[in-house]
Amino acid sequence: MLKQILNKIPRKSPKGDSQDTAGNDPGDNSNGFQCMIGGGTFSSRFNVVKRVSSAVFPASMMTGLDAVEPFMSFKDVSNSQKQNLFVSKLNFCCKVYDFNDPDKNCTEINSKHEILVELVEFVSSGSAKFNEMAIAAMCKMCAINLFRVFPPKYRSNGSGGETEDDEPMFDPAWSHLQIVYDLLLRFVSYNSLDAKVAKKYVDHSFISRMLDLFDSEDPRERDCLKTILHRIYGKFMVHRPFIRKAVSNIVYRFVFETERHNGIAELLEIFGSVISGFALPLKEEHKIFLLRALIPLHKPKSVGVYHQQLTYCVIQFIEKDQKLASEVIKGLLKYWPLTNSQKELMFLSELEEVLEMTSLVDFQKIMVPLFRRIGCCLNSSHYQNVPICYGTMSTSFIWSLKTGR
Repeated sequence: MLKQILNKIPRKSPKGDSQDTAGNDPGDNSNGFQCMIGGGTFSSRFNVVKRVSSAVFPASMMTGLDAVEPFMSFKDVSNSQKQNLFVSKLNFCCKVYDFNDPDKNCTEINSKHEILVELVEFVSSGSAKFNEMAIAAMCKMCAINLFRVFPPKYRSNGSGGETEDDEPMFDPAWSHLQIVYDLLLRFVSYNSLDAKVAKKYVDHSFISRMLDLFDSEDPRERDCLKTILHRIYGKFMVHRPFIRKAVSNIVYRFVFETERHNGIAELLEIFGSVISGFALPLKEEHKIFLLRALIPLHKPKSVGVYHQQLTYCVIQFIEKDQKLASEVIKGLLKYWPLTNSQKELMFLSELEEVLEMTSLVDFQKIMVPLFRRIGCCLNSSHYQNVPICYGTMSTSFIWSLKTGR
């Protein structure tokens, strides 16, 4: 009887069972500690974060590859180990150093430089195989080294962006940054790179932070970014709408808010190539980009920095659809400079190119306000304004003769 009574009393569960109900694996002590707060809430949240981070950067990339010495040469390991060595070297290069003091961490910086060069050579050899683990490690290393916040700008002029009188500022860490950019370029240009896998890591957040770097004051960095972003645009078709929208937002912020950005010329240079590849008929989205982004770019005072690239983009649109010429001319007349003679010369030169591609019907729509503006330019006292204006007027005059007016 006593034995039956004792059997009915509920037994206290062992500690291991309570940990299992909290979501922990009793055989997994990789986190280094087991903490129970609020009935296992902390432990379960930790496991959720752990699972999410494992999806972004596989756990094997963080732990299992420590056994592979990053200073080993690719020639000294078997083909099966080259993938692990590649990731191990990438993880080693995630350490960021201060380059403002050339005597600080000199040995570590030289070691990192050598490994970065070795990584570039390995990728350039064409024997690299990028599985998901390697792709994740590559994107992580590039993000840690490249994505950073630029110091505030203290330039005295308020025109925004670089002008002809501004001296470019060079990043002291460029010797490392250049190799990382070179590695990233070879990575996104790799023929056998699986874009379906890579897009998980070269995602919208990665591209957005890359676009932020276009505001760098170092022209060498912007030139590297220009090439890489163009390759990403060509490689990852799924990201193209996002890139176009993100660049449009940069332009809107520059034109209507800050009038300060260093990379407008480089962004327009990319889009000059992109626009030439637009299919016909043009989508409404592309026409909106012309009317709301490109044409308002004639407004800022620093238009001279990027006017050549801007004109090329505008001409590319008109070559796709000549009906857009009248809208472009209306935009030029809307933002026509009143007190800046140098800017007026740019407008006259662009206007002459646009008029050569304008149809008779479209020319008639804007002929009256156009000749009024040209008449004002003819009365200008600027020594270069009048001859350029006569060249533009001769083109317009030929059109007027053809229309019988």
